[in-house]
Amino acid sequence: MIAIVDYGLGNVRSVARALASQGARPQLTADHDELVRSEGLVLPGVGAFAAALRNLESGNLGRGLVELARKGKPLLGVCLGYQLLFEQSAEHGRHQGLGLLRGEVVEVSRAEHLPVTGWCRLRQLEWSPLLAGVADDSYFYFVHSYTPEASPDAIAAAHHTRAAAAGRLNVQGTQFHPEKSGANGLQIYANFLAMCGAG
Repeated sequence: MIAIVDYGLGNVRSVARALASQGARPQLTADHDELVRSEGLVLPGVGAFAAALRNLESGNLGRGLVELARKGKPLLGVCLGYQLLFEQSAEHGRHQGLGLLRGEVVEVSRAEHLPVTGWCRLRQLEWSPLLAGVADDSYFYFVHSYTPEASPDAIAAAHHTRAAAAGRLNVQGTQFHPEKSGANGLQIYANFLAMCGAG
């Protein structure tokens, strides 16, 4: 079972369909015991960082995710869920993130229009199991105004962000939406499932 973290701000249906298409048994949950029993965790998200953080702090859900990740549970953050994995965000003030990936989330500064919406090429910076089988310079679908502009954990970049994807041991994340990115996006989910031992 792959747990999709339920904190009220996720694009969960499309994520669940994408995971299921790759052979996973996704379950939307905020129950601590189910999160513990899962083979991996997916943290999706759309909206604003501060509101998402408040929802995660309710019932110590965020703290529980950090503890599970630090014990080695595979965790994938997507879009806003990806941003929450970082140390802090400058979106509408200063906010502490979950601190599982290194860096700060800031407003996109290298784009003609905000939000960045549409297909962008992904330039791979180093080998990562999350990007296995994905050709360099493949297109992925983005929708966002903030991003971790730089991170020592970055594994891929796009023209408007130097950290379009990042990974550190069992914690991985993408600023783009794999579930909206066609075959390449499904490969990302398949790779994550393999990291969970569920692929």
